[in-house]
Amino acid sequence: MAGNSIQVLIIEDDPIAANIYKKFTEKIEGFEVSAIANSGEDALGYLHTFRPQLILLDIYLPDMNGIDLLRVIRMKIRGIDIIPITAANDAETVTEAIRGGVFSYLIKPIDIKKFTNELTRYKLTMEQLQIKKTMVQKEIDAFFSLADPATPKLREEKQLPKGIDRFTLMRVRDKLHFEKGSVSAEELAVLLGITDSTARKYLEYLSSIDEMEVDIQYGSVGRPERKYKWKKK
Repeated sequence: MAGNSIQVLIIEDDPIAANIYKKFTEKIEGFEVSAIANSGEDALGYLHTFRPQLILLDIYLPDMNGIDLLRVIRMKIRGIDIIPITAANDAETVTEAIRGGVFSYLIKPIDIKKFTNELTRYKLTMEQLQIKKTMVQKEIDAFFSLADPATPKLREEKQLPKGIDRFTLMRVRDKLHFEKGSVSAEELAVLLGITDSTARKYLEYLSSIDEMEVDIQYGSVGRPERKYKWKKK
């Protein structure tokens, strides 16, 4: 995906909601909304002419049920990921969405922070999947862990210490998990576009919960440098 934006199709019959989704999608680096469809028929028409990478799908459409549209897309087109954004919170609809292979499921009214976090998680996941040629079980588990509400990581993130943000922690973990060597706080700061002090804070936090190995390297001059490496378990 390097150098290319994730092309998004929004399928939503409420123009105000659709424009809100477009606005906040395009605020996230690496995303571009290619089109907005206000019905299932319009959406299928767009899909005849271009292939978005991601669809944001309302379930309640004026001409068809979004789950039915999801099934049609899955039968006819490969390589498109889908995130429903809907007021439909009944177990049957959620179950059918999961069976249809959705990446996530967002309930209206939308929490913008949740919306942003899920799209960013999607982007990071796609980036990591492109990097890897093969995976071990632990790496695969990391991609699926957020789907399980009972995972230790989620329980931990509900009680993060002050100053540790769940979204930033997710970015740091994702980046470090695939780094082969050790990194300093300064190097991580460059990789993620954050300050040195922020990078150091997250690295020290991960060290405190036994996810990172710390190696103190002494040079000929200056202070010793702390280098961090993802701990193999």
